[in-house]
Amino acid sequence: MNNEFHPGDIVLCRHGNTDRSGTFITMRDGMATIKLDSGYNIGVSLDEICLVTRPDITSTSPVAVTQNEALPQLSIVSTGGTIASRIDYRTGAVTSQFDAEDIIRAIPRLVTIARYRARKLYTILSENMNPAIWKELAEAVFQEIRNGSSGIIVTHGTDTMAYSAAALSFMIDTPVPVIFVGSQRSADRPSSDNTINALCSASAAVSDLGEVVVVMHGTMSDDTCHIHRGTRVRKMHTSRRSAFESIGIPPIGRVSYPSLEVHLEPAAIRRGTQEPSLAASLEERCGLLHFYPGMPPEAFTSFSDYKGLIIAGTGLGHVSTLLIPTIKELVDDGTMVVMTSQCLHGRVCDRVYDTGRDLIKAGAIEGGDILPEVALVKQMWVLGNEKDPERAAVMMRSCLKGECGGRSL
Repeated sequence: MNNEFHPGDIVLCRHGNTDRSGTFITMRDGMATIKLDSGYNIGVSLDEICLVTRPDITSTSPVAVTQNEALPQLSIVSTGGTIASRIDYRTGAVTSQFDAEDIIRAIPRLVTIARYRARKLYTILSENMNPAIWKELAEAVFQEIRNGSSGIIVTHGTDTMAYSAAALSFMIDTPVPVIFVGSQRSADRPSSDNTINALCSASAAVSDLGEVVVVMHGTMSDDTCHIHRGTRVRKMHTSRRSAFESIGIPPIGRVSYPSLEVHLEPAAIRRGTQEPSLAASLEERCGLLHFYPGMPPEAFTSFSDYKGLIIAGTGLGHVSTLLIPTIKELVDDGTMVVMTSQCLHGRVCDRVYDTGRDLIKAGAIEGGDILPEVALVKQMWVLGNEKDPERAAVMMRSCLKGECGGRSL
């Protein structure tokens, strides 16, 4: 048996009573970690594996991509995430290492839909996103629009994709589709959703759509991707492929697979409806606070010098009576406080119970049925672009980019 295994070696290992092939990743606690061909990792002792082949890692020249100049021009702006990831054979972890051109090489059918201009902005997992990157992303996407792209695809990690989609929805008026897409499972797993999501996003990007959306698996099967408005979507499951759902409204479209036929609902904004414009200023000193029973007033201390605060309250938008004086102090000191609800459906109405009326008297703004995380992004954008407090309050109450779900049933 060979004790000198290298990360990436193809090996044969004994698992139970069966010989299985896989890829050597690393040694952990005296055991070899092997990624099986099924995509799952196992630990086996060194005396149960043998080397089959060692891949030549010196040849790194990428395969050239041939594109059809007669097809529409799309831009892929890559920020990373699982859709742009590879297995790190030193650790066994999935890391963001692809760029946009790698995605085109990995999914050849993409070149039958459009031709692509690739732009790698970041290579990060989405928990590392922040407002400064949102601004860079908005500026990059807007530049691609001005350079004549028929649509923009933004590859992004799924965990904070809804935040970024909402941010670009407020910062950009776009005449063309801006599609956020990711994958729940990395490309090295047999159950990966990256190929279907990427193909459906490209089809949506050449469609008649004209707004910022998220395109992800719509069901547990490989049959449909849903098109979600960027200000009404939330990730609702940690790992399921159909993790994303439109909240308060139906999806504004869908893409059938494998036909890649795009169907848009009447509510979807159409291509060319808006003139391109960019307002990328954000007030980063805004926060989101989730109320819980027994929350002390001291929980608000870290927000004392913030320009804005979103509170995800209970039911109709409530907090305990004990906290109302603290909220009034924040408002009196110049912090915009907006009440939203932890409930995903229905709207805030602070005029039904005494607590709600007291919140209004304290200066809190009712957030309607806007999702708390979308309210945070909207508040950053509103306060970054409107310095008059009264006008900013009117903007927070107004539906600007489809963030209001309409009638609550």
